[in-house]
Amino acid sequence: MHLFRFCIFTGAKVMILNRKFLKFEIDLDFVLIAVTTSLKDYRVCYLINKALSFNLIKIPDLEVDIHHGAEPVLFSIYHYNWEASETDFYFIGNKGSDGYLVPEMRKADYFLLIKNYIDENDLESLISAINKVPEIVAAVKIDPKKIKSRENLLF
Repeated sequence: MHLFRFCIFTGAKVMILNRKFLKFEIDLDFVLIAVTTSLKDYRVCYLINKALSFNLIKIPDLEVDIHHGAEPVLFSIYHYNWEASETDFYFIGNKGSDGYLVPEMRKADYFLLIKNYIDENDLESLISAINKVPEIVAAVKIDPKKIKSRENLLF
């Protein structure tokens, strides 16, 4: 059923159609761990590699368009692929060349972003092992859905 209304400006009948709204939800298919430490990225990666038997390797900096219209901000990033479960680990600096990757979490120095499947028990063991490294102040799981700038973590 269509509704007709009279337009006072043109004197014509105007048909009002049903409006449909498309809801777009970002798929945040990753686990995020915030890491706080005063160490440089290469030193933290060395300690994590040693503690977890990982092999985090430096890859080209992550480019994120934080300031629209300006040059992208560069963030240090390391990668490791756990072949047994095809899980990807990305160790990313929160402080970049000109801003923060996640500005609402300025106290987090780094993020460990885990893509693909990781067992909940493995995740708890991983966080516990990271927290046992004396130079790391804290490693805490963060819900990506509660972060306003979560789009910065999609790459």
